[in-house]
This record gives sequence, structure tokens and C-alpha cells, in this order.
Amino acid sequence: MRINFLLALAFISFIGYANIDYLHGIVGMTLRDGGIGCICHNFSPDNSVTVWIEGPDSVIRNSTQQYKIFMTGGPAVAAGFNIASYSGILDSADTLTQPLFGELTHNFPNQFINDTVSWNFLYIAPDSIIIDTIYSVGNSVNYDSIPSAFDKWNFGENFAIHVIDNPVNVPEEISTPKNFILNQNYPNPFNPTTIIKFRISDFGFVSLKIYDVLGNEVATLVDEYKSAGNYEVEFNVGTSQGLSLPSGVYFYQLRIQVPVQEDSYAGINSGQEIIQTKKMVLLK
Repeated sequence: MRINFLLALAFISFIGYANIDYLHGIVGMTLRDGGIGCICHNFSPDNSVTVWIEGPDSVIRNSTQQYKIFMTGGPAVAAGFNIASYSGILDSADTLTQPLFGELTHNFPNQFINDTVSWNFLYIAPDSIIIDTIYSVGNSVNYDSIPSAFDKWNFGENFAIHVIDNPVNVPEEISTPKNFILNQNYPNPFNPTTIIKFRISDFGFVSLKIYDVLGNEVATLVDEYKSAGNYEVEFNVGTSQGLSLPSGVYFYQLRIQVPVQEDSYAGINSGQEIIQTKKMVLLK
């Protein structure tokens, strides 16, 4: 009787603390503002449940990026979640989630697949250059519609997001002749493969590289001398090429170094280096 009384008292206290949509999700439970977690199911977090977020850790201000929250452990029949951030806006990526009181939660419990459950969501970056944080909590339940100690929950590790202004260390493009063309990749957004086409009008050393939003080089697709002509290169972020990149904005940059010649032609000066950069989006 005493245990049942304490459970009921904790549940009533929790209702007074959190904003609750009884038919769907719950917010106000993360550590952002000292939330106490899913105590209507269990008094304490349980380390058998692991909650984590995947997605880009750097985004350009005012941009929208897709993220994913995962959960494993506990009864692993169905689960719900609550996430909150200080500065960004959290929004639904599909019908499985809903924004509620400035946070994001599930529309209804989501079923585990094997031993893991996940939800997609959107993060809309603020206009300021800051470090924001996404806070999370997840609840793994046996799906008997009765909150009890058999259900397990845990806080997720805080996920920091660097909101930046512009990519750094990716040089601006230099004036480009009309017959030197770098096309927009297709498809864009992409996952996991996209095609980059370009045309060069003179023999020269060609470099085609991929950069993240911080200007870090993540892949080299071309790095050799090429004759004038049209070219097509595939960029694949699948693990078969040893890459495992998060969703986000990336930049691909084409450089051509024209050798020194006695005569220049095709609108390109002898010995000139030509650079062109375009943006693409990886969306997992």
C-alpha cells in the first residue's frame, strides 16, 4: 500500500510540474530546466535505457537540419521521448512527432524494431552565432497502458550544436570563364549517393574535394591532371567507401590549375588557378 501511495503521489507531483497532453506526448521532462524525467513510470533513471541523438554538430545560422533520436534498452516494446533546446526551434519531420509548449515529443508511442526505436526531427538554427544544446529523455515501456515500475527511462547525453555564420577555410571562387562549369550535384538533398558533373576547357591539374561547414576536408574525389572535356563523379557517403557522415550542409569545390603556356586560349590565362564552390545537403 505504501508503495502504491508513493507512486500515486509522485504521479500527481509530476502532473503539476510537466505540461502533459494525455492522449499523446509529454514535455517539461528534460534536464534543460531541471526536469525530473518520467517519474510517473519509475522514480529514477535506469542505465539499461540508452538515449542518444545523431546529426550535424555544426549548422549555419537560420538553416534547418534533420536529426534523429534513438533509444535502446528497457522493456523495448514501445517508447516515447521529449527533447528541448535553449535557442533553436525543434519541429516535426513527419507525423510521428509534435511540437508542444516549445519542445518536441511523440504523437503516440513508437514501436521498437529489433532492439531500437527512433524518430526523425528538425532543428531550426537561431540567427545568433552560439553553441546551443539539445536535451533529451526517453521512456521504454511494455505498452500495457499502465505506467509502472516495469517501464524504464533515462536522460540522453546533451547534444551540443555549434551555430556558425559561414564555412571557414573554404576559399571563395575566383573569376570563372564561361566554358569552365561546375554543375549543381544531383540529387540534392541526397542519401547516400549524388553525382557531380563539371566541364573544363583546357588541360590542367584538377582537384575536386568535399568540405563540411567548418571547412574541414572530408573527401577527395579528383586529384590528377585531366584533358579538356566533360566529367561526372559519384560521391557516396556509404560505409563501403569508408565514410560515415552525419546529415547536414557540405560544400564541394573544384579547382583547376592551368599550366604555364606560351599562348592562352579558351578564356583562361596561362598559369591561372580557377576555383568554384557549391553547396549540397546530405539528408539521412
